[in-house]
Amino acid sequence: MNFEYKIFDTHSHYDDDAFNEDREAVLEQIKNDGVIGILNCACSKTSLKTTNELTLKHDFIYGALGIHPSDANDYNEEVRNDIIAKVKANKKILAIGEIGLDYYWDENPDKEIQKDVFRRHMKLAEELNVPVIIHDRDAHEDTLNIIKEFPNVKGVVHCFSGSVEFAKECLKLGYYIGVTGVVTFKNAKKVVKVVKEVPVERLLVETDCPYMAPEPN
Repeated sequence: MNFEYKIFDTHSHYDDDAFNEDREAVLEQIKNDGVIGILNCACSKTSLKTTNELTLKHDFIYGALGIHPSDANDYNEEVRNDIIAKVKANKKILAIGEIGLDYYWDENPDKEIQKDVFRRHMKLAEELNVPVIIHDRDAHEDTLNIIKEFPNVKGVVHCFSGSVEFAKECLKLGYYIGVTGVVTFKNAKKVVKVVKEVPVERLLVETDCPYMAPEPN
């Protein structure tokens, strides 16, 4: 039997420098291969602009705007106002993201700074009445606690790396679980267990490109 798959990539970074040489060719190829939509997620001050531009240039690309926790020191009132202006001016900006917490890298901003910026993004999403795209790496407890502070905000826990129990808590709060190519890695036993437990209607497919490609790519 032949099935026609239509894929909406719910998390990608096609504005990344890795695509500078062949971006248009890559986008044309994936469109021809059945990708009907992309949510391109900003992660830095620069990518607020480049993500917004991608959505205006391509009919099948939508955007999320936010500052990644690794760049939390860059978040300020000017950035907040820029995000608000772009969300109000562009109907294709659908979410606040990629935001959250990343305790994996020692060189990342202080945890308290990350948590403060995460809360400010969540408050902004609440004010604008849009969902969030959450990055959580080695910060499951703090991520969950902050999510609980904003019961009116819903969204996606992207590139999910937590336990089944954590996933169930997120589901209770109305969140979706985003799964990348990590699910194909040999050491990905935890996320495989999560995928088996999460209802399929609450699972989202993500490439996180140019990162997290499935094996053997």
